[in-house]
Amino acid sequence: MSAAAAAPEVPIRDAATVILLRRDRGEAPSVLMGMRGAAAAFMASKYVFPGGAVDDGDDAADDGMADPRLMLEARDGSRVTPAGLLGCARRELEEETGLRLLPDAAVQFVFRAITPPGRPRRFDARFFVVDAADVTGDPDDFSAAEDELSHLHWVPLTEARRLDLPFITEVVLAEVAALAEAAGDGPLPRPATVPFFDNRTDEPRFCQIGAEAPSVSPRP
Repeated sequence: MSAAAAAPEVPIRDAATVILLRRDRGEAPSVLMGMRGAAAAFMASKYVFPGGAVDDGDDAADDGMADPRLMLEARDGSRVTPAGLLGCARRELEEETGLRLLPDAAVQFVFRAITPPGRPRRFDARFFVVDAADVTGDPDDFSAAEDELSHLHWVPLTEARRLDLPFITEVVLAEVAALAEAAGDGPLPRPATVPFFDNRTDEPRFCQIGAEAPSVSPRP
């Protein structure tokens, strides 16, 4: 038996990721990103969006604006709730950037991805887009951020893919750019379906969550 085959299975943890989209500077829309540390066990030295695993206390959040599609394609063993995912998104954003969302901020579910097998950490991550206008205080003030992400800065969408990014982040950026273009200066549109890279098993699949008859294909 190979070492890989003998290795224990890494549990999948529910997680939330926040993509702050800024459109108030008369320039190309930008997103907030930071770099993970070189010693990190997961995505070391990569530029990522703020986010992390759901904690028990995150369920205290208000889920009144939750997207019902968050609970579709349920994963065996997961007890996550919409409140837990939204609470996690808010908490992780504040911890990693020092920024807080307004209580009534529109947190829009736009992507989901499960980390493939064989990685040191595995997450079932829901990605949320939030307009930076829904941040309290100065969106350029990261003084209250913890040290998990370095080089926090606003990156124009037209330049973001030049950074050293995880594959999934590149894919999500393309989705966000399309939403931003469709929105112009107005509210972000709600996509009819949410893309889902499902890697919970060794047979990856890609589907659209929320479609009446989901189209399923191998992961690109």
